[in-house]
Amino acid sequence: MHTDKKQSYATSLFLVGCLYFIFGFITWLNGTLIPFLKTVCQLNNFQSYFVTFAFFISYFVMALPSSYILNKTGFKKGMSLGLLVMALGSLIFIPAALQRNFPLFLTGLFTQGLGLSILQTAVNPYVTILGPEESAAKRISIMGIANKTAGILGPIIIASILLSNIDAINEQLQSVTDAAANTALLEELAHRIIMPYTVVAASLVILALLIRVSPLPDIDDTEENPDEENKTKSILQHPYLFLGAIAIFFYVGVEVIAGDSIISYGSYLGIPIEKAKFFTSLTLGFMVGGYFLGVFLTPNIISQETMLRICTILGIVLSIGILLTDGMASVFCVATLGLAHAIMWPAIWPMSLKGLGRFTKQGSAFLIMGIAGGAIMPLIYGALGDTFNLKTAYLVMIPCYLYIMYFATIGHRVGYKGKK
Repeated sequence: MHTDKKQSYATSLFLVGCLYFIFGFITWLNGTLIPFLKTVCQLNNFQSYFVTFAFFISYFVMALPSSYILNKTGFKKGMSLGLLVMALGSLIFIPAALQRNFPLFLTGLFTQGLGLSILQTAVNPYVTILGPEESAAKRISIMGIANKTAGILGPIIIASILLSNIDAINEQLQSVTDAAANTALLEELAHRIIMPYTVVAASLVILALLIRVSPLPDIDDTEENPDEENKTKSILQHPYLFLGAIAIFFYVGVEVIAGDSIISYGSYLGIPIEKAKFFTSLTLGFMVGGYFLGVFLTPNIISQETMLRICTILGIVLSIGILLTDGMASVFCVATLGLAHAIMWPAIWPMSLKGLGRFTKQGSAFLIMGIAGGAIMPLIYGALGDTFNLKTAYLVMIPCYLYIMYFATIGHRVGYKGKK
């Protein structure tokens, strides 16, 4: 690779890595927001998981419009627009906190998700296109390290603000019978969220401006994922894409359950939230370890297809481990799911987009729609948690992994006309 091209390639990867860091930071705050808003707005388990529903359902709503927007704006302007929409969503948290209004909090989360949908619809294929297809999983793994490192730092920083002394506050709410005193305590707790989300909004606006004036190239979509054998006239002639979107649905569902339920699960097991508030970061720490393994192993030592199968088996084993163990051992099984999940997105994404040619942006939008799994599956988990208990509710993960195994072994080849 020519020196100038190498520098341009490295610069582009760095800037895109910054974007992955930002939306990792935003996405993985939900694990902290669930127990925080559960107390502030006095919710049950099912209601609290509307946090993830509002955030991730926006991907389903915005995925296809995002593809249209990117066709009009190009990748670079689309990224800036996505960041600005995310900033707007962060600012909505201010009136939500002042009014202690759960639907308004959900509106802010939904708006953040709309911005992230635009951003991810642009960024994920961008990383795939920047280099050879066979090393796409490695590049996405590098981006995943940036994403999940932010996911580790975000909950630690924000949880230290939002969840400080929350066990004592919950006990006080149960012991104090004066409704006015309880309301005043909850309002004071709600106001904790204003400062960090104001900082987040300002940071997103600054990054949007930096991306707009950056040297990131706008890649011609006619050159995306070229395949000389691709003579199809419709995206419907690529059924493996839609099977991949379903795999993304179940993958994001189990990833969000593991990362966003673990604090509440630890509390359910009797572990103080002062300790449990770091569990989401522990899960993401395992994911970062998995991404490093992915960078080292794929595709030179293990193919991305084989790695996906291995990770799926590990997910099933750990899910059974959650159900058969107690205390910190069970929590550790949930956290270690981060290792199983690390390679799933980097493998499913290129396996689903291969050979799409000019349909790559549209295909990317369908995969982004699959992120709605992060909206639906945690709600099912929360409903099962209220009906049975938060441990038994993890049973919902096993059929998800079984489908991902189907895609890893058979589904990604269904209807594929390119080179095997």
